[in-house]
Amino acid sequence: MSTNEKTRSDDLSKRGDTRSQRPANEAFRAFIAKGWDESVPPAERREVAAFTPARRDALVKALPNTRIVMPAGNFKVRSNDTDYPFRPDTGFAYYSGLGTDEEPDSVFVVEPSAEDPERAEATYFFRPRSGRDTDEFYADSRYGELWVGRRPTLEEVEQQIGVPCRHIDDLRDAIAKDVGGSLNLTVVPNVDQSVQSMVSEIRSQNGLPTGEEEADLHAHTQQTLSEARLVKDQFEIDQMQLAVDLTIRGFEQVVQILPEAKKHHRGERLVETTFARTARADGNGVGYDTIAAAGNHACTLHWIRNNGQVKDGDLILVDAGVEVDSLYTADITRTLPISGTFTPVQRKVYETVLEAADAAFAIAKPGLKFRDLHNEAMKVIAAALEEWGLLPGTAEESLSPEGQFHRRWMVHGTSHHLGMDVHDCAQARREMYLDAELEEGMVFTIEPGLYFMDNDLLVPEEMRGIGVRIEDDILVTADGAVNMSAALARTPDEVEAWMAELL
Repeated sequence: MSTNEKTRSDDLSKRGDTRSQRPANEAFRAFIAKGWDESVPPAERREVAAFTPARRDALVKALPNTRIVMPAGNFKVRSNDTDYPFRPDTGFAYYSGLGTDEEPDSVFVVEPSAEDPERAEATYFFRPRSGRDTDEFYADSRYGELWVGRRPTLEEVEQQIGVPCRHIDDLRDAIAKDVGGSLNLTVVPNVDQSVQSMVSEIRSQNGLPTGEEEADLHAHTQQTLSEARLVKDQFEIDQMQLAVDLTIRGFEQVVQILPEAKKHHRGERLVETTFARTARADGNGVGYDTIAAAGNHACTLHWIRNNGQVKDGDLILVDAGVEVDSLYTADITRTLPISGTFTPVQRKVYETVLEAADAAFAIAKPGLKFRDLHNEAMKVIAAALEEWGLLPGTAEESLSPEGQFHRRWMVHGTSHHLGMDVHDCAQARREMYLDAELEEGMVFTIEPGLYFMDNDLLVPEEMRGIGVRIEDDILVTADGAVNMSAALARTPDEVEAWMAELL
């Protein structure tokens, strides 16, 4: 551990010491060290451990002759000595198989095998549980078990993820060994600054390029990790279906809370927190900030303040997803009539958005360009807006690159990849994402919308304040695609019947 890293760690673990009243005499230390059950519960191999070796083998082929350092990340301060809940970096979680809040300040290292450079070797470095006879046990609010709960041993984690584990204090020597010459060294950037600085020091000391060339290598590493997740394995698909199923349960509970939400001056908050209860109770939490946007708020694409009223006669747009313990998330949007029934104009807008979604879904299959999903949905949107007299010309003119007038009422894209991040694979190259062909195992959203702000004078008055988005999670199969969230009501009639049953 470098001096800067140790100082930072010590500073974080001692936050609040100015008001500490913890006993420090020898008699107390001896007393608190005694009388504890030291038995270790059995550790079971995790299901994901059967899939991570193949992921790591693919990584060392993509980054040959390179030792890849993947930090989990650190706690982020919320206020003074309180932190946000910890969520490990996605690349770390993908290759290690660790999820939930495992394990701040730890590091996962992958490198080519000395015997076969196309096979990966991995080592996990973290701080294991300390002895009862140490101050850390009772006095360290960052790592002490009396503060943060029981911590695992090296042997436990090794059994769970199938990777050798070492103390974090061994990290520097381990990643410096044999660096230079034929072995390069890189780190996932902007995750843990102390680890990134350590890697830079080691590179410099061993004659590897620094500065811009080093930064380019680290960026390429991050890009490679991102592109590796474009196609999901079976474990990932199963986890995402679980996330979708739990999200549907959360939507059911949202509908059931609507009568109470209508009575509250911030009814959107009741919708948000109702979904959050399901996400936290049944999963790891929400995969992103829930959008609970009633009335005109539905026209604000990322409305997460959620402090508005929920009124009969309005629609409420709910964009939410459960993140399961493995960190895979769903991302589903439904736009619901708060009274339980769409008005004629609301239904007209809703049916147009649904038609656009169905048009994109109908063409989704291997070999199709990812960008074509959006283009197909926009044909429907532009045609409807022409029919309603909102475009300054024809739909064909609007769909041209020189037009795009229809985008006034739908400025976002129709699809994005989905996985451990709600906008998964975001560091992938354009030719691997937007311009790429769909492949079996890809998972993405289809989410067209129409948004007519209440102050938009180009829109008929009866349409103003209506915002509609319909979003489903799509899996590409060998000969087409599957709507993973199809079990949640989609058509206007289905939505009304579903809400009536729940209410």
